[in-house]
Amino acid sequence: MKKCIFLGLFLLLISSCSMDENSPDTEVIQTNITPCENGMAGIYPCDGYDFIGHIDLANFSAQSGNDIWGWTDATTSKEYALMGLDNGVAFVDISDEENFIYLGKLPGAGDPISWRDLKVYEDHVFIVAEASGHGMQVFDLTKLREVSSPPVTFEADARYTGFGNAHNIVINEETGFAYVVGTARNDQFRGGAHFINIQDPKNPVVAGGYAENGYSHDAQVITYNGPDEDYAGREIYVGANEDVVIIADVTDKDNPRFIASVDYPNISYTHQGWFTEDQRYFILGDELDEVDFGFQSRTLVFDFTDLDNPVEHDSYLGTTSAIDHNGYVKGDEYFLANYTAGVRILDISGIANKNISEAGFFDTFPSTNRAQFAGVWSVYPYFESGKIIVSDINGGLFVIRKSN
Repeated sequence: MKKCIFLGLFLLLISSCSMDENSPDTEVIQTNITPCENGMAGIYPCDGYDFIGHIDLANFSAQSGNDIWGWTDATTSKEYALMGLDNGVAFVDISDEENFIYLGKLPGAGDPISWRDLKVYEDHVFIVAEASGHGMQVFDLTKLREVSSPPVTFEADARYTGFGNAHNIVINEETGFAYVVGTARNDQFRGGAHFINIQDPKNPVVAGGYAENGYSHDAQVITYNGPDEDYAGREIYVGANEDVVIIADVTDKDNPRFIASVDYPNISYTHQGWFTEDQRYFILGDELDEVDFGFQSRTLVFDFTDLDNPVEHDSYLGTTSAIDHNGYVKGDEYFLANYTAGVRILDISGIANKNISEAGFFDTFPSTNRAQFAGVWSVYPYFESGKIIVSDINGGLFVIRKSN
């Protein structure tokens, strides 16, 4: 299994890191805002992105970092980083750029594990992990307003146990359904998608699932408003299924329907992808092609103009040999978590004409850009303030922002 390979490499990396598990928690972390000048922001290589602040894993009493997501409190306008760790999720108020506040941690529901994933819906965060029997934790984020003596240890408000371990969770915020993927390969959906109704966030309800194309490592689910009028208003699932990209209509939870699949040259491990905002193109990363084929960081683009007949549109090679991981679209930019090469921001304004270029970067792992499983795991670029939060496997939480 690919995950076993990742775990072995990952444990070797962790064993080489000098982090003190017993370091005391720190409530307020003073930042050191550093502009990107002459290609550097302090010790970090950069191009067009400034360093705002950093919280080390030792502050979270954790050994490694993984996924990250953000939450903006609509009542207070405060911005929070939700940082996945090997042993739980840390909550950090990043509203004051000069003083981040580590509010506390929600421990995981199982043993520490390298893989944890989280998404937000209706002021709640939903968390899954590869730990045996973990299920899905639900935590009410409005509790973060009430923390008076941080950091504290939080408790989940609910826990859904209709599955055990899971690699990832996807939420369609327009419909209020969660799609949990990468569960046990021998469960009823063969590691495909578990559908969960989360419209009442603290009371998740099983709603079916999708097993036709087997194990999904990651996915995106949208309410479709793209160029293919045949599927207007339908709920469309796009799965990164290890060696193929699949498209399914999951509008009818009792009768999900396969639409099409598409592959590409030099497949190694179909990992994760994201739609452009016009829903015409789907941008994909293959996690092992750099290792197996010696590519520079490869980003694939598929034309989904006709969902019944998706085709490969373009292939962009980055500036380093680092492995690509998670990527997200915001406007005409694609924010790529590029492991040892940090966060790479691609200009996709010319994607229709096969014109993609690197618009900037911030490298949280300056020691190397080699193809190895270290450095940036994920990135969240959606705060209105322009702050971008980054999870580094070895280094913890980073906050950056585009230079003026």
